[in-house]
Amino acid sequence: MDAAYPIIVGYLLGSIPFGLILTRLGGAGDLRTVGSGSIGATNVLRTGRKGLAAATVLLDAGKGIVAVLVAAHWFPGWEGFAAVAAIIGHCFPIWLGFKGGKGFATAAGVCLALALPVMLVCALIWAAALAASRISSVASMTAVLAAPVVAWLFGFESIVPVLLAVAAIVIVQHRANIARLRAGTEPRLGEGAGSSAGRKP
Repeated sequence: MDAAYPIIVGYLLGSIPFGLILTRLGGAGDLRTVGSGSIGATNVLRTGRKGLAAATVLLDAGKGIVAVLVAAHWFPGWEGFAAVAAIIGHCFPIWLGFKGGKGFATAAGVCLALALPVMLVCALIWAAALAASRISSVASMTAVLAAPVVAWLFGFESIVPVLLAVAAIVIVQHRANIARLRAGTEPRLGEGAGSSAGRKP
């Protein structure tokens, strides 16, 4: 089966900008003008709309799950391609000039669909990192970097390359966060990204 089909399906599903759609429907304006400008749940939270942020997490994760399940049903053996394509679609949606989110929620969704035990362990790692640092980006990056290692330890060697690719994309999308972490200016939970220094890239 040609890999083009699961890649296209995964990309199109991943590129649905749920955060932007929900904030507009909810009367919170254009999400791209808020905080970091990302279309992900963390930025939705900066609008003060916790319900919309929670819905964004679920929907962004859901599109990753659906991408993998569709590939498993219609293009068996190509689930990994669909998973990576969904992350790329979220981060670089064609509808928004290839400027999207950072991919963590969608990465969580594809991980859940590919290997539930790996996802559960990574969720615990994410929670521990968040509790220790109080910084969302640190928790997200820690979890995605841990995922390939957890997959290998739990015997899911076949998805390790997929999770490595996913981790690489998510880390690259967090490059501005990494720069702020080095500078000591990355906001902690409860602090707006633009509260003192304006909008961050």
